[in-house]
Amino acid sequence: MHLSSTSLQNGQPIAAEFAAGDAAGFAPNRNPQLAWSEVPAGTRSFALLCIDPDVPTVPDTVGRQDCTVPRDQPRADFVHWAMADIPATVQEIAAGSCSEGFTVKGKTAPVGPAGSRQGLNDFTGWFAGNPDMAGQYLGYDGPYPPFNDERVHRYFFRLFALDVAQLDLPTPFTAADVYRAMHGHVLAEAALHGTYTLNPALG
Repeated sequence: MHLSSTSLQNGQPIAAEFAAGDAAGFAPNRNPQLAWSEVPAGTRSFALLCIDPDVPTVPDTVGRQDCTVPRDQPRADFVHWAMADIPATVQEIAAGSCSEGFTVKGKTAPVGPAGSRQGLNDFTGWFAGNPDMAGQYLGYDGPYPPFNDERVHRYFFRLFALDVAQLDLPTPFTAADVYRAMHGHVLAEAALHGTYTLNPALG
């Protein structure tokens, strides 16, 4: 299976159009175009995840003018998109078709391919303690790394071809729920990634 995009080139910087944040604040936050081919026989649905594995693990170092987030600080995964039950007949997601603009407190009913389900992304947890921002962030919310991070972040779009039409998922669900539910049902996986930074020293 092959995953491609007209919105980003594998391993190259992601345009601010497809990010949740830029140097001025919130960015256009459009989902990138994605298309896939060479789908294995027996595919009944797809699942799509977008993961940033470069998120700082020491929150107190994030977003400060008086220090940077060290490049060698241990990192963790941050989920930017979790979508399941994408019909087997779908082989493309148009740019901006699932996300257009950043919604404070989260999108309540993000659009997607007919029949698909959108899960929570990790802005849900990130903003949980902020009364102005807290909410359930469903669907795609793009890159918004700390401006003081010494590391360029990577964003991996991972598409899974599954042998089931629907996954057994709670409401709402997370990427972890998708991983558990699709265990033993994955026929193929394809991926691509882009990079993004708001650190002027790295740009």
